[in-house]
Amino acid sequence: MSTEEPRWLTPLEQKAWRAYLSAHKLLSHRLDRELHGFGLSLNDYEILVTLSESPDRRMRMSDLADVTIQSRSRLSHQISRMEAAGLVTREGCPEDRRGTFAVLTEAGWRTIQRVAPHHVAGVREHFIDLLSQEQLENLEKAYSIIVDHLKATRPRL
Repeated sequence: MSTEEPRWLTPLEQKAWRAYLSAHKLLSHRLDRELHGFGLSLNDYEILVTLSESPDRRMRMSDLADVTIQSRSRLSHQISRMEAAGLVTREGCPEDRRGTFAVLTEAGWRTIQRVAPHHVAGVREHFIDLLSQEQLENLEKAYSIIVDHLKATRPRL
């Protein structure tokens, strides 16, 4: 057990931390609510985008879990719901019989094409257009440092 005094946050550090938490929660909630009008959640949308940008619109489930930062179990449940909606399907991996691919269906592709313009408009309205080019560059630099650190030190989900 450490006897060192905790390094408490300074007023500026605490203000920055709480602003980040609030912004993240409020923005995620707003974008998720906007997607509900299309019958999607923010998690659904992220999976559709990831698959739409992947070669042959498919990705190994284990890789998709890593990219979307979900446990394999949670992703499996998410994909089951999306399969029931006709947005994705699962296919076996011929090279590795244990592996499974998540594959974007034609209905999933049409959905992402229909919803993406509305989602991007929301991202612009609630995030991008509120910041200057310099603020965006600084935000990208700052968050890249954090993301790189967390990816390098994260346990496998």
